[in-house]
Amino acid sequence: MHTQNFKLTESLSILCEELRKNTRIDPEAYTKYSVKRGLRNNDGTGVMAGLTNICNVEGYYLSDGERLPKEGKLYYRGIDVEDIIENCQAENRFGFEEVAYLLLFGDLPQKASLENFKQVLSRYRLLPEDFIEDMVMKAPSPNLMNKLARGVLSLYSYDSNPDDQSLENTLRQSVQLIAQLPTIMGYAYQVKRWNYDHKSMYIHHIVPEHYIAEGILNSIRSNKKFTDAEAKLLDLCLILHSEHGGGNNSTFATRVLTSSGTDTYSAIAAGIGSLKGPRHGGANLKVAEMVDDMKANIKDIGNEGQVADYIAKIVQKEAGDKTGLVYGMGHAVYTLSDPRATVLRAQLEKCVVGTELEPELRLLEMIERLTPEIFAQEKSSEKIISANVDLYSGLVYKHLNIPQDLYTPLFTIARMAGWCAHRIEEQITGGRIIRPAYKSLSHSRKYIPMNERNN
Repeated sequence: MHTQNFKLTESLSILCEELRKNTRIDPEAYTKYSVKRGLRNNDGTGVMAGLTNICNVEGYYLSDGERLPKEGKLYYRGIDVEDIIENCQAENRFGFEEVAYLLLFGDLPQKASLENFKQVLSRYRLLPEDFIEDMVMKAPSPNLMNKLARGVLSLYSYDSNPDDQSLENTLRQSVQLIAQLPTIMGYAYQVKRWNYDHKSMYIHHIVPEHYIAEGILNSIRSNKKFTDAEAKLLDLCLILHSEHGGGNNSTFATRVLTSSGTDTYSAIAAGIGSLKGPRHGGANLKVAEMVDDMKANIKDIGNEGQVADYIAKIVQKEAGDKTGLVYGMGHAVYTLSDPRATVLRAQLEKCVVGTELEPELRLLEMIERLTPEIFAQEKSSEKIISANVDLYSGLVYKHLNIPQDLYTPLFTIARMAGWCAHRIEEQITGGRIIRPAYKSLSHSRKYIPMNERNN
């Protein structure tokens, strides 16, 4: 068996070399043919690919074609997300359900409408009979994002009308997914603990009266205990992550699949697959890994000089994961600030000062403060970068005793509302399959018979 594995590895290595030799594209070709790599313009702005009423992400001004930095703003259906959070906190109430309603239906709900929506979500939380045993317990996954994607795809088989593209049916599927994904995540996490971490598995009954944030904490904590403040802090995170415009990778993926006429479950699973990536939703895990690496390799994480030296090594690809990326810093749209990061940093100041997590908060603040100048020096770049939401979200989850396994799945639960809103908007307003062009660099050549080939 060992010999067979060695031969297989050697064969794969040879095939990979063949791939590298015949797949390379000269980077200068992108400039020659004016190709927008990553659907980005030369100044870093996104190529305009669609229109939306759902969300607006502001991070810069355009003046005579020049991109000028500004403080970031995030609007859900025209309403500043910071205003939503401020009002929820002033009234000491949960806000994620209200935001989901706003994103889906386009306006703030009346009190009775919101209560009705919450009750509908509560009724939909229960999963189909035998779903947990057949789709979660019998096929555990070491990565919960893959389990969530498989769970969503599996729901197709339990839907009596899965392919109906009517607005009524898509809305019904959307509301069910918003309600059911937290339940799937809770079970998938417990099964993963049992099978991969060799820890006890706790399965708790759903409490119908719980808001989604409360239900999540109830499902992942062995003793089911949590404070109102903890649940509302998690609720705040869900609000901040619930939507971010049509151009972000996972939402665009959802809209691309929707434009093909495919079913809701396939379109949403595409968004989950995208969000798993470390350049997207998985970045919060990369921040946690980076911070752990810093704490292991910096003698005094409270020493600004030592932290600055290590950040420089990261940028130079001499430390960290050797990618040259300082995770949690920089964004495709935001320049001077990411409003989500600003909100979370302020919350952490209230929560962790005086606790064992305060040194880690100060380290994150140093990373935010030092990285732009170090990046400019090491890269000779004038690009303006600031902290993004991923820099601080992990520490919020850590404060809530939420394991790293759940960082990106929580992002997924929040973003489900946005994805579903964009899917519906694409169905109603899109009208054409999304199909950008790729310039072919291959040349016409003749087929060579096997006995005439000289390798």
